[in-house]
Amino acid sequence: MYEEVFSWLEANAWNFVYSAIILAIIYAVYKSSMRLLSSRAKKRELEPHIVNIMKLLIRIAFITVSISSVFQIFNLSTNIFVSASALIGAAIGFGSSQTINNIVAGFYVLISQPFKVKDYVRIGDLEGQVEEISVNYTSLYTPTFNLLKVPNTQVISTKILNMTHEGYIKYTYSVNFDHTYTEDKVFKEILEPAINEFHQSYGNGDIRIPEAYLESADRFGKSYKIRLFIPKGDAKMLYTLQPELNQLVMKYFDKVRMPPKVA
Repeated sequence: MYEEVFSWLEANAWNFVYSAIILAIIYAVYKSSMRLLSSRAKKRELEPHIVNIMKLLIRIAFITVSISSVFQIFNLSTNIFVSASALIGAAIGFGSSQTINNIVAGFYVLISQPFKVKDYVRIGDLEGQVEEISVNYTSLYTPTFNLLKVPNTQVISTKILNMTHEGYIKYTYSVNFDHTYTEDKVFKEILEPAINEFHQSYGNGDIRIPEAYLESADRFGKSYKIRLFIPKGDAKMLYTLQPELNQLVMKYFDKVRMPPKVA
């Protein structure tokens, strides 16, 4: 048996050399293609998720060409390739079904585009700015100033709220007051002064003045919505300015709640 193996290796020595040369050439072309794709994508300002799809397709194409070339050099039957692929696929399917589901979900996210890179989204209970969309994970830059990788299976199985429209992150949150404070007092003495001071401090050509409106009321109190307009892709600014606006709301609320004492 060992003699048969050695004789086969000796007879195919040049095939191994040819295979190494061919694979080296294919790898060099692959690397050049990836660099060319990156440079062209940068010049044309393509969306990162589109570039990721193109890179994945190029990888699949080059892997297929590499395997086919080796099979042709060694005069191997393509039935071997098909059988091996089936066995490997079955093994992966049994051992890594979650990974495969994640990859399939990643393709769905990349193709359906419920959001794009730099969009600000809420995925279930998670929220943040989309930094990367890959076949496995969607990376979010969260309000804790960290990167969170969300499995794509979770992305497609939960509700997605995209808060990015018309070049702005339109971020809305609630503030509540009890019925001690009339609607007129809330707007004129708390919300409007806070919003005006905020806009005087931070407003410029890129930041629109925030909006406030009554959302709902019940026997316990009233709920108001405040909407911030932050330039798309600048979640760090959102995470910094929202607490600033909250502090201003509390500042004017305290003035209303505890008016100055008359001497």
